[in-house]
Amino acid sequence: MQKTFMANAGLLDSGEIERKWLLVDAEDQIVGRLASDIAVILMGKHRPTYTPHVDTGDFVVVVNAEKIKFTGKKWEQKEYAWYTGYPRQRTIKAGDRLERKPEMILEEAVRRMLPKNKLASKMLAKLKVYAGPNHPHQAQSPEKVVLGGKGPSRCGKTND
Repeated sequence: MQKTFMANAGLLDSGEIERKWLLVDAEDQIVGRLASDIAVILMGKHRPTYTPHVDTGDFVVVVNAEKIKFTGKKWEQKEYAWYTGYPRQRTIKAGDRLERKPEMILEEAVRRMLPKNKLASKMLAKLKVYAGPNHPHQAQSPEKVVLGGKGPSRCGKTND
């Protein structure tokens, strides 16, 4: 008799574990708080059927990525660095990245919060980020959710 539920790839293929499509509005949300909530949904940790070695998460569509916020002076001080293959690293300030590729700020934050294994790329493929309010996923009828809150209500609890 098995006491603990462990999902496997067969359950995903058979359709027993149904994946939802969630729509998140990133307007006036803080990057880190929003990214951590999105990472939990992509991994499937919000479900009772969570299994670490199986991708049981949902799809997340994020709109208005150009209107996200950082706290403090991060727009001027935070730098993103990458290596091109040539000598020296390339860097760009967060404010400049917001002007050029605003969706990349949130994608990088979520990517760094996912596990560092082969499963992470499959999880990240379920994240769709768009700079403006429009997205091409109306056919999936995503349900609107509010993420990235602050305090006890963030966990679904109230102050009672």
